[in-house]
Amino acid sequence: MSKTSATRMPELMTKNRDVLNALLDSTIIGHVAYVDEDGAPGVLPTAVARFGGSLIVHGSTGSRWMRLVSGAPAAVSVTSVDGIVVARSAFESSLIYRSAVLFGSFRVLESTEKADALDALTEKLIPGRLSEVRQNTKKELAATLVLSMPIDEWSARVSDGWPEDATDDIAGDAWAGQVRFGKQPATVLDAPDLRRGIPTPDSVNALRGTD
Repeated sequence: MSKTSATRMPELMTKNRDVLNALLDSTIIGHVAYVDEDGAPGVLPTAVARFGGSLIVHGSTGSRWMRLVSGAPAAVSVTSVDGIVVARSAFESSLIYRSAVLFGSFRVLESTEKADALDALTEKLIPGRLSEVRQNTKKELAATLVLSMPIDEWSARVSDGWPEDATDDIAGDAWAGQVRFGKQPATVLDAPDLRRGIPTPDSVNALRGTD
């Protein structure tokens, strides 16, 4: 059995690449699992982004976990919790979610490919921000490690159903339905040392839904 085979609730599994891409494009944090030199497992949360047909992560060149996953087998999990299925019993209640696990090996990006990947990550976090700030310096690029994993082996699940209550519970008085999480409002705060007269840029205003 492969790592991407369903062992439970196969009806939630999807092989639709568009579903996977939408999840990766809308989710900021992924958790990278690895094994260290002593065989001990580890997992680290980090910002992730889709860059063409690959998943990219970045960090300091001095990062231990990034050195460990470079060229070694690794797994990355990404999850978006979109709501709660509220059943008539606690047992049948569950989450509305989209999740995926990707398997593969990371390689180190260099030169132009590295700079382009960092730009893609910046645009994912704050669309439009690149046009408002200076480019990364050579020193900053040299201090940053960017890794790329091809999106070839993956498993995705989507749970978005209604409560599956027992007949006796349906006949009872308890409420049942879904609680859908909407987009969280963003609060924008000026830096304490921001010079007076500098307006909030368009890219940041867009995050809080204002012009």
